[in-house]
Amino acid sequence: MRKKMTQERKQLGARLREVREYLGLSQEEVAKKLRIPRTALSQMERGQRRVDTLELKKMAGLYKHPISYFIGDIGIHLSVPRDLARKLFWMNHLSEKDVGEIFRFADYLWWRAKKDPMKHKGER
Repeated sequence: MRKKMTQERKQLGARLREVREYLGLSQEEVAKKLRIPRTALSQMERGQRRVDTLELKKMAGLYKHPISYFIGDIGIHLSVPRDLARKLFWMNHLSEKDVGEIFRFADYLWWRAKKDPMKHKGER
């Protein structure tokens, strides 16, 4: 039983670290927002420290992931490039109007590429 708890703790820690890194956040930034020492966060991510319910709830909110992602066995793998993930994360801090403008512009780019696919293929 003890070995299973250790494995679950390591799995939870690995997922917490994976999402934090995916979002481009440092341990220092996250620890400051959670009001815990950076060393405590490091221990959580290595599975060497328990994560209490309130800490997990705060982390899930900060990371914009459901708690079930961290504690479940759902096998979701992140496949969005890091720079895009960071932009998507910061969109949460924009007004609805600004997000709407981003989507309208994305629609326009999609329409433009569809209209003339050879001209816009592979451009970045």
